[in-house]
Amino acid sequence: MKISANGISTEYLLEGPPEAPVVIFSHSLAANLHLWDAQAAALATRYRVLRYDIRGHGGSDVPAPPYTLEQMADDLDGLLKALGIGRTHFVGLSMGGLIGMTMAVRFPSVVTSLVLADTTACYGPKMTPMWDDRIRVAEAEGIAPLLDRTMEAWFTPAFRGRHPEVIDRVRAMLRPTDVRGYVGAIRAIGYVDLREAIRAIRCPTLILVGEQDHGTDLSMAKTMHERIAGSELSVLPNAAHCSCVEAAEAFTRAVLAFVQKVA
Repeated sequence: MKISANGISTEYLLEGPPEAPVVIFSHSLAANLHLWDAQAAALATRYRVLRYDIRGHGGSDVPAPPYTLEQMADDLDGLLKALGIGRTHFVGLSMGGLIGMTMAVRFPSVVTSLVLADTTACYGPKMTPMWDDRIRVAEAEGIAPLLDRTMEAWFTPAFRGRHPEVIDRVRAMLRPTDVRGYVGAIRAIGYVDLREAIRAIRCPTLILVGEQDHGTDLSMAKTMHERIAGSELSVLPNAAHCSCVEAAEAFTRAVLAFVQKVA
């Protein structure tokens, strides 16, 4: 389904009991709302589950880059208003987590709780060459040359060996990503620093990180944990960056337990 909000058309799926509390899932760079298929299936029996494609991704519009996190938060706020949703539990992975932090700062009355998974408040200067290279490669050659290194970052070698069908499915999800959307999103997330801003977050917050996530590692998770008052930190064993897929059952259990406790 599509809806117009904040000047763009946004693709979304809304499932589950109409009167139930809303849980929204926000995906990572280059992915789309189907990254959350396992979590949506598990939660939609008891929650109103909203998934959407971030600007520049999936079936949503691809405005000219660059984008900003403020734009992305405004997109989501507009989507929620258009759907008549006033409050939501928020679950975000990687880029989605950065959007969640921005939402909680800009629209604190909307965010009931936050789950920040495999994300960071600041990638820092050590990661700048990586982002610069991804932009260069994408603009020159498209997304395809970046898929192998993405799979290596997102999943452990053991998981890639045991589940080639999952890797193929995720690779197929990422391959059609529009270069403009990909580059625009990197401009939004790759160079920001929210480490001071997130001190203002007051909603219950769970920080999840894959034990073998080397892109947004435990040290980054600890920084968020230290700066978001009252937050919880949990490490998911045997998972890399895409923990919602690689450790889907453990990830879903953690989200369910947290949301139920908050509720």
